Amino acid sequence: MNPSNSDRSFAGSIPQFYEQYLVPLIFEPYAKEMAARVVALQPSCVLEIAAGTGVATRQLAAALPSTTSIIATDLNQPMLDHAASIGTVRAVEWRQADAMRLPFPDGAFDAVVCQFGVMFFPDKAAAMSEARRVLRAGGMFIFSVWDHIEQNEFADAVTTALAGVFANQPPRFLARVPHGYHNQAVISSDLARGGFAAPATFNTVARLSCADSPRIPAVAYCQGTPLRNEIEARDASRLDDATNISTAAIAGRFGSGRVESRIQAHVVSAVR
Repeated sequence: MNPSNSDRSFAGSIPQFYEQYLVPLIFEPYAKEMAARVVALQPSCVLEIAAGTGVATRQLAAALPSTTSIIATDLNQPMLDHAASIGTVRAVEWRQADAMRLPFPDGAFDAVVCQFGVMFFPDKAAAMSEARRVLRAGGMFIFSVWDHIEQNEFADAVTTALAGVFANQPPRFLARVPHGYHNQAVISSDLARGGFAAPATFNTVARLSCADSPRIPAVAYCQGTPLRNEIEARDASRLDDATNISTAAIAGRFGSGRVESRIQAHVVSAVR
């Protein structure tokens, strides 16, 4: 598999592991905050891009009035299928869509929301241009991106551990993609190239990531993200070994019982 395709492939059992382990570990606290920011805008129609298994979608559906329409999209149909199988407290339209070629008319939405998806877009300025195109004048594009991997300690511990497992070709997915788009100047430049003229607002938000055992974050990252694709491309027989070594590394750094670590992200708001 081409590395760029591998980085964006959430297939097989990845959606299930992602939802079961990664969502409560790192995504739920930010989904609640994202929903609160969108509610404050009082939108009548909201588009979510790169919705994944729907963690932010569920919070939006619970927080926004029933009169606010929500369309949740993702490039990966297996992720959307899993999101739809979980469901929401009220009606949401699930739709497969490429963020760089959105199938919606100009000015159709009051808000475009993207929780931890921008990092996966191969042409970020193009995706931002599309987000701007489908926003009405004065509408808001709100998205979140992870900060540097060193500020996200479980991910850092797993990446360091796997460098020892595959010394000749260390798997760098976590550092390269989810934690590879944190520079605020670069993000601002991409927004400007996407047509957002006004300076964006950046809020850096730190939280604690907690799990009942070191095994949970190890499985979350090694088997619930495209890091799994990297591991299996090197040696498919070593997925369990890589997970076990990551578990030991997390235990060595954070303890063998209940563990917690720092996570940190930027929440970015840009007005059309």
